[in-house]
Amino acid sequence: MSETTAPASRRSGAGRILIAIYLVLALAATGRSFYQLVAKFDQAPLAYSLSALAAVVYVLATIALIARGPLWYKIAQITIGFELAGVLIVGVLSLVVPSLFAHPTVWSYFGMGYLFIPLIMPIIGLRWLRRHPEVG
Repeated sequence: MSETTAPASRRSGAGRILIAIYLVLALAATGRSFYQLVAKFDQAPLAYSLSALAAVVYVLATIALIARGPLWYKIAQITIGFELAGVLIVGVLSLVVPSLFAHPTVWSYFGMGYLFIPLIMPIIGLRWLRRHPEVG
């Protein structure tokens, strides 16, 4: 297998759809968090800081899914794993201590405001990475 064969397979077919969805999440989370930080930060600093963190994670995960090489592959695994942990932790906290998240974040209630896509995508993303390892 040449260096271009294996990485390209991860970025074709369903991999392109995965990347496209992460790109949409990155843009949506970045736009939302920018507005929240600029216009309403004093109303819910924790929630809006978490929205900004989610935006950074989505942007980095998108870049890592597109980029080639073992380092970027590892960054994709780490960012998508972090995303899953964030969605689970914030999701549970938003149910158990709803006062922390009176203002919603991307990950509140397991991503309910985004049709639970933030909960589903890291599971799909990590599985995709495991089935399409970066060689090199």
